[in-house]
Amino acid sequence: MSHTRRSRWLAGAAALASLSLLATACGGSDSDSGSGDDVTLRVNLFGKFGYTELYKQFEKEHPGVKIVETAEGDLGKYNTVLTQRIAAGSGAGDVVAIEEGQAVNFLASADKFVNLQDHGANDLKDQYLPWKFEGATTADGSTTIGLGTDVGGLAMCYRRDLFEKAGLPTDREAVAALWPTWDDFIATGEKFQDGIGNGKAKFIDSATNTYNSILMQSADHTYFDREDNLVIESNPAVKAAWDKALEMDEKGISAELKSFSPEWNAGFKNGDFATIACPAWMTGYIKDQAGEQNAGKWDIATVPGGGGNWGGSWLAVPAASKNQDVAIELVKFLSSADGQLAAFKEVGNLPSNPNLYEDPALQEATNPYFNDAPVGQLFIAGASQLEPVFLGAKNQPVRDAVENAMRSVENGQRNASEGWSTAVKDAEKAAG
Repeated sequence: MSHTRRSRWLAGAAALASLSLLATACGGSDSDSGSGDDVTLRVNLFGKFGYTELYKQFEKEHPGVKIVETAEGDLGKYNTVLTQRIAAGSGAGDVVAIEEGQAVNFLASADKFVNLQDHGANDLKDQYLPWKFEGATTADGSTTIGLGTDVGGLAMCYRRDLFEKAGLPTDREAVAALWPTWDDFIATGEKFQDGIGNGKAKFIDSATNTYNSILMQSADHTYFDREDNLVIESNPAVKAAWDKALEMDEKGISAELKSFSPEWNAGFKNGDFATIACPAWMTGYIKDQAGEQNAGKWDIATVPGGGGNWGGSWLAVPAASKNQDVAIELVKFLSSADGQLAAFKEVGNLPSNPNLYEDPALQEATNPYFNDAPVGQLFIAGASQLEPVFLGAKNQPVRDAVENAMRSVENGQRNASEGWSTAVKDAEKAAG
C-alpha cells in the first residue's frame, strides 16, 4: 500500500539479511509450470491489493492455473529486490506491481518487461485515467509496461472519539469546515491539544506524513523537474511544504511517529493521534492496525488544500516470465473495471478507471468501519481532476533523505534551518 502507501530503505547487514530472506520467500524461478498443462503464476506485490477472490475466479475460469501471491509489507524492501531481479532478468515473478515512485525507473528498462501494446493495451486506454495509462508508457509512446490499478486520491481520516473529548465537532461536514486550508488545520490542531488536556493523544501522526501530503498537492513535480534534474532548492513547493509541516511540530501537535514503524502501527490502536492524511488505500491499513475494537471511532473528511494524489500502482509482466500469455491475461483481468471495483470493495483502493466514477456501486459505497463514511463520494470527488506528479528516477532515496532530515528536527537533533541544509545536502548525495 503505501497504496503506500511507506516504509524505508534498510542499510548495512540488516538490509542484506532482509533481502536474503525476501529472496527465499519470493521464490527464485520465473518458470514454475507443473506437469502437463498446469501453470503456477507467481504474483509479487506490496501491501494489500485485495485480489484473493479475484484469484479464485481466474483459477476457476482457467483450469490448471494456480496463482501464488507474495505480498511484501515493506515498500523499500520490495522496490530494492524487484529492481535487482528485473535487472538480473530472473526471479521477479510472472506479474509484479510497480509503485508510482518507481515507474520512471522501470520505463528506463522497458525492454525488461512485456510490451502490453503488443497485446491490445491501446484498445484499453479508455479504462484508465489518461495520465494513468501514460504513466507506464515510454515517452515515445511505443511501449506500455503496465496497466493501472488504483490512484491515491486524498482525504483526511480522523478519530471521532478524540475530537469529542477535545470539544471539537465530530460530524464529517463540520470537521471539513474546520480546515479549508493548512493554516486552518494547524489552528484546529492547537484547539485540539488545548481541549484534550494532558492526554497523550496528538493531533497528527507525524510531520513527515503531513509534509508529503502538502507537497503532493502543491506542484506537478517535487524533487526533480521533468528533465530529471534535482530541483529541491529551486522548487518553492518543497520548502513551503517543509516549513508548513515543521510549523505543526513546533506547535506541539505532532506525535512524531515514523510511518510504518511498530510505534506508528500501535498508534492507530492506542489512539496516539487524532488525524492522518488518508489516501483511499490507507483505509484498509487503518482498519487492520486499529482493530475491531476501534470500529466506528474513525471517520473521513475532505483534506485541507483541496485534494491531492498519494499512491497508486500498475501491474506488469517481466520479460523473463515463462508464462507470459496467461500472466498477461491475469493483468488484464485484475486491472479491468470489474477487477478494480472488486479491489475497492475488498480493501478500499480507489479505481483508476474513470468509467467507474459514475457507477452506483462506487458512488454509493460506504465504509462501516469509518462510521459509514461515504467513501465513494469522498474519494471520487477529486479523482477525475487528479493530475500526475512527476517524481523522477531517484525520487525514493531523495525522499528518504529529506524525511530523515525532517525527523532529526522533530527529535531535537537539529533546528529547522540546520535540518533543511542537511536535507539539501543529503538529497544531492542521494541523487548522485
